[in-house]
Amino acid sequence: MLRWGFDLRVLVTGGVGFIGSHVVEELVRGGYEVVVLDNLSNSDLRNIEGFLDEVVFFKGDVRDSDVVSKAVEGVDAVVHLAALIDAVESFDKPLLYHEVNVYGTHVLLKKCVDLGVSRFIYASTTAVYGEPVNVPTPEDEFLKPINPYGLTKALSEKLVKYYSRAYGLKTTIFRLFNVYGPKQWRSRYAGVITKFIERVSKGEPPIIFGDGEQVRDFIYVEDVAKVFIKSLEEGVDGLYNLGTGRGVKIKDLAELVIKAFGLKELKPIHAPPRPGDIIRSVADITKLKEVFNVKLTDLEEGIRKTIEDYKNHSRTNGR
Repeated sequence: MLRWGFDLRVLVTGGVGFIGSHVVEELVRGGYEVVVLDNLSNSDLRNIEGFLDEVVFFKGDVRDSDVVSKAVEGVDAVVHLAALIDAVESFDKPLLYHEVNVYGTHVLLKKCVDLGVSRFIYASTTAVYGEPVNVPTPEDEFLKPINPYGLTKALSEKLVKYYSRAYGLKTTIFRLFNVYGPKQWRSRYAGVITKFIERVSKGEPPIIFGDGEQVRDFIYVEDVAKVFIKSLEEGVDGLYNLGTGRGVKIKDLAELVIKAFGLKELKPIHAPPRPGDIIRSVADITKLKEVFNVKLTDLEEGIRKTIEDYKNHSRTNGR
């Protein structure tokens, strides 16, 4: 079993990205030796500038067997976050999504087995469920992804499970729901909360696609990082939804952001609905709560922290 702070070496793929940089920061604080693999195509080194000298950094792609070998050499555990994650883009580039998300995961898993890695944590997504029958959605819901992105993550989950059965690799899969928080504004994959904050901060109304009745489960990024670390610390295996179990309508979310800025007179504007937009997506976190004793951040508090970070960034960069 892996134990916190015992000079363990952990590789984080996508460790410069939005979620990955928070995981890296938690690992550094916890006393781990940290290796980061990132091709910097959708990330910004400023995300880890405060602790860049405390990690070993490899610039490279998870599809590149040579650079993956170098990054994996000598590590005890891998947290795999590197991926393409734009559901809309995946319709235009399905083969690229398969190459990065499925083939890249396979390259990484093979090297983990070859080089004696003990544990593998995989970041999956709620997109594997498609439009779920049961909401909140449990982990045993039938998977029927409705876009190539969700399909590639479902296929990769099967690879992770196969390597666990066939080679004894200890694995944990987390299906992430809507993650938000500081640093997301540096990603081209910025979520709806970040987009609302960017517009409202300039006095512009948030744009809602459709009627705003869509329901989402938003989880604060630092909570995600803490659960990942706890999984490493306690040697937890298995498959878990990673959300809050609480849904919020997008139109109510817009009002929360407007309220946080104190601009009560500002009203959202509506754009045509996006094709294939899921109506309701909320995690059943019964399993998560049974295993991980983590206090999850309240949505209003998380929005407040995210706005504070965005304002600090804007002042620093003269925006």
